[in-house]
Amino acid sequence: MLMRTDPFRELDRLTQQLLGPGTWSRPSAMPMDAYREGDQYVVAFDLPGVTADAIDIDVERNMLTVKAERRPVVKADDVQMELSERPLGVFSRQIVLADTLDTERIQADYDAGVLTLRIPIAERAKPRKISIGVGTGHKEISG
Repeated sequence: MLMRTDPFRELDRLTQQLLGPGTWSRPSAMPMDAYREGDQYVVAFDLPGVTADAIDIDVERNMLTVKAERRPVVKADDVQMELSERPLGVFSRQIVLADTLDTERIQADYDAGVLTLRIPIAERAKPRKISIGVGTGHKEISG
């Protein structure tokens, strides 16, 4: 068997044991990626072992909040735990969204432990051409 040593894993494990699992008032952080893909902004959160019904997504003004809870697996009475490294409890992440994003049309998908949010770029934030009228004194904006 191949064993890989990570000096920080033990420190993370000890910290988790001392602080206990995340709670709704003190949630643990969840890893995420964020990038722009064409005319939308994509945010992906790692939530392995979390069921879709244990995920809560809220948007208030331009603040996006994602909370999830990884619950313990129900075990039979005769099971003796030998090792438990997978964190349980509540995980949360808040992101301030730019005004150029359309928070009314956010799409959320959950597959293979990854929550993916797709947030469209607002029409008002997309580049547009402005035509100039000659001698008429007005300018026309076209989208």
